[in-house]
Amino acid sequence: MLDELYLEKDGAVATVVINRPEKRNPISFAMWKELPSLVAEVESDDSIKVLVLQGAGDVAFSAGADISEFDKYRANSEGARVYNEATHEGERALAGMKKPSMAMIRGFCIGGGCELALACDFRFADTTGRFGITPARLGIVYSLTATKQLVDLVGPATAKYILFSGEHLPAERALQVGLIDELLEPKELAPRTREFAELLAGRSQYTIVNMKEIIGLIASGQVEDDEKTLSMRNDSFDGEDYKEGVRAFLAKRPPQFK
Repeated sequence: MLDELYLEKDGAVATVVINRPEKRNPISFAMWKELPSLVAEVESDDSIKVLVLQGAGDVAFSAGADISEFDKYRANSEGARVYNEATHEGERALAGMKKPSMAMIRGFCIGGGCELALACDFRFADTTGRFGITPARLGIVYSLTATKQLVDLVGPATAKYILFSGEHLPAERALQVGLIDELLEPKELAPRTREFAELLAGRSQYTIVNMKEIIGLIASGQVEDDEKTLSMRNDSFDGEDYKEGVRAFLAKRPPQFK
């Protein structure tokens, strides 16, 4: 495990920390390569229900990819292809998680950092948050899959505004356009993020996993049920979570999902 990108576990919630606060938490090539293995560790641990991604310190979630490495790793198209595969695999590992994920955002959330935040299911930010995706400042092009995450959240027109201009959006504007889910005062961000993560951990994981997959199918263009989605729905009524949910509702107590 890298010191610059590490995993912490606390009960049902795991946290991946981007840990280069002295440079606004830029993401190095080694960190992009490490991320899928950390995600896989969370996915394989049955005690973990939710993943939170955050930056160390109060200045930045992440200011993006480490541009100081570009002369080494992105000096030409062949080097860029290898680097781009690493960023794609890191982003896809987060986006493809079966378990829910959250980005807790303070300060700068720019470029590749914003790409990772968009790959999470939820984004909670405080009022210091500043958001931007800046390929037009560097003359590069983002992948279709990463761009789709943005378009799905904010729509084509706002995605064009963000990508073409490279401007930074304040947190209030990010909330307005749908880039983040909740906007909080700085002192409220960590406790509210934890509160919501624990709320998710206490819900039916059977429901969450299957609904996350169905939402992904809808985002990819599926508009009608097929054999798989019908099976997901029908099988849920034979599941232990359904039985426990009904028992708890009738008994007027919180459910204890297994």
